Amino acid sequence: MNTPLRLGLLQYGVGRPASVAAFARALEARLEQGRAQADILVLPEYACVELGAALAGAGPVDEASELAAMVAAAPEILAAIRDAARRLGVWLLPGTLPLRHEDGRIVNRAPLITPDGRMAGQDKHAMTRFETERWGISRGAEPRVFDTPWGRIGVSVCYDVEFPKHVRAQVEAGAWLILAPSCTDTMHGFNRVRIGAAARAMENQCYVAITPTVGMAPWSAALDVNRGHAAVFGPVDRGFPEDGVLARGALDQDQWVFCVLDPARLAVVREDGQVRNHRDWPGQPFATPIAAVFA
Repeated sequence: MNTPLRLGLLQYGVGRPASVAAFARALEARLEQGRAQADILVLPEYACVELGAALAGAGPVDEASELAAMVAAAPEILAAIRDAARRLGVWLLPGTLPLRHEDGRIVNRAPLITPDGRMAGQDKHAMTRFETERWGISRGAEPRVFDTPWGRIGVSVCYDVEFPKHVRAQVEAGAWLILAPSCTDTMHGFNRVRIGAAARAMENQCYVAITPTVGMAPWSAALDVNRGHAAVFGPVDRGFPEDGVLARGALDQDQWVFCVLDPARLAVVREDGQVRNHRDWPGQPFATPIAAVFA
């Protein structure tokens, strides 16, 4: 296992930038606030969609026009984000942005950017009803992992973290930390992500970190209401908090949340915990079909 990682999670208060340049300036100021205390900085899913209303032009903005404007500007937005990471010399997961896939579909992609500007991404795989029925965003690529100086990490975007197999595939590929940026407009939605993240950390004996968009933005068709708080979850076992919560922010507040994560602690609990969820996972297959009783 590698050295401890200082993680910075931004509960991102949705703003109203007038241009990509304005968005980039505000983003760089926020990253400047967090970089001294963190090795990797993480923003929420769809954080950059705060740009949509301005890019769509004057007049009332609907969901379709906001999305179309974001997709059209995605290369410029991504370039601005990449430049900010390179100038500040930070590892950055800037949330996600909707962009046009090579085959023409629109996908929701979370780019991970290195301090020297190299970039790879994880597409969201499980789509919410809003994304499929109202925005027309398609399922992206299957789970992958990223090699970093602190070991392998995975990204499971929002709804993805509610599904055990998505995270399990990343853990089996060597990920000890899962980053789960989110965007939810109700406490129901936020709590699904929170509960899913905590469950994934417990069953895989790994770390899972969430961070959401927060605040009210009535000028945006997609980001009008944003609820939640950042949190980091670990195993619910010896050497960890009794509820598995390692850090959490204040509900619905724009703020940074920091947490130091040591992968060596996972190795200890996986070997000598009260339970061995990570090891015992493969021993859980059941016969198909399952027999009914009193049928």
